[in-house]
Amino acid sequence: MDELLYLVHRIPYPPNKGDKIRSFHLLKHLAQSYKVHVGAFVDDPDDWQYAEALAKLAGGEIKLLPLNPRIATLKSAIGLLTGEPLSVPYYRDRRMQAWVDAMLATKPIARALVYSSSMAQYLMQHHTVQRVIDFVDIDSDKWRQYAEKKSWPMSWVYRREAHTLFDYERRVTHEFTAAAFVSEAEAALFKKLAPDCADKVFGFSNGVDTDYFSPDLMFASPFPADERAIVFTGAMDYWANIDAVTWFAREVFPGIKRAHPAANFYIVGSRPTTEVQALAHESGVRVTGAVPDTRPYIAHATVAVAPLRIARGIQNKVLEAMAMAKPTVVSEQALEGIEATPGKEILLASDAAAFVDQVNRAIVGQVPEMGVAARQRVVNDYSWPRHLRIVEQLLRGSAPTPMDANAHAHAA
Repeated sequence: MDELLYLVHRIPYPPNKGDKIRSFHLLKHLAQSYKVHVGAFVDDPDDWQYAEALAKLAGGEIKLLPLNPRIATLKSAIGLLTGEPLSVPYYRDRRMQAWVDAMLATKPIARALVYSSSMAQYLMQHHTVQRVIDFVDIDSDKWRQYAEKKSWPMSWVYRREAHTLFDYERRVTHEFTAAAFVSEAEAALFKKLAPDCADKVFGFSNGVDTDYFSPDLMFASPFPADERAIVFTGAMDYWANIDAVTWFAREVFPGIKRAHPAANFYIVGSRPTTEVQALAHESGVRVTGAVPDTRPYIAHATVAVAPLRIARGIQNKVLEAMAMAKPTVVSEQALEGIEATPGKEILLASDAAAFVDQVNRAIVGQVPEMGVAARQRVVNDYSWPRHLRIVEQLLRGSAPTPMDANAHAHAA
């Protein structure tokens, strides 16, 4: 069996949050064809318990290093002196570099997959390896969006990160064999921003395990029987999610609560910040913190919402709710990259008033067939094996033709 090096900024196990869902399924797919050697950081102490399971899945050597977010943030300030994007020194570790160098010197590794731009630094000097990077999102554009929402001095810091990170993304793309993004739309945007890299850029969508996220599974309800639960799921220390639930709780939900007193808004996700926890003081808002399984919350919700105002790539939370046949109300940003027909498979809202209207429609049962149609869309178009074939082609050096990419775009 051929050997593969896989570098990930966060341990790709278990698949319990957005980035780890994609990185896990990449590993699971690649482990069918390769002995995979994994180098990753652990920023949540709870994840150390999964080291053995990760090693068993990968089949190769594992290098996990602890990452303390506070210390890493201080380290990232070095970028202000070196001209680098702050996210690069944030993930810089001599021990990881030494391990990567040793693996490539002693193992018959001809191919490497890097997950997220910050891990590319460990392979920049290794030109003899077939190197593919999965950027997932255009992170530089995400920082640009953040800058627009912040006041000085953070607006300056974020604008600087957007500029320096884009230069770094472009340099990595030139250096590597190929670069992938989470959707054809995301890939097309990067090609537009960096036309000199266009021939190396491809997109492949996330998938959903539709057996795991199935409306046919039985779960005990986490809600009172007479409640109309509105659910948002996601990592609640992620700024785009914090912004989304804060805006929804304060600008949208009061209008829903007036029309439906039995409605409550549940914010379901790990590590809620102080700002998110404070939302529990708002009438009808519930902050759960980490839960063992989000599926009971989705299954028994009246409606799921994704009111993101800042987003890049594809939102797993949207696909998962659709897979569970749940009416889902999304912003235009949350729908980006997802092929779903508004009004038939999903409800689209462009502002607070539209969100109130669309959620109210779902609560009173005006979209009875939408859940079934939404799940069918996911079953048909969002299987992991279907999309991950592109990665296999890129690693083998047989890049998909434009015709292949277009076929995947229509499949997604």
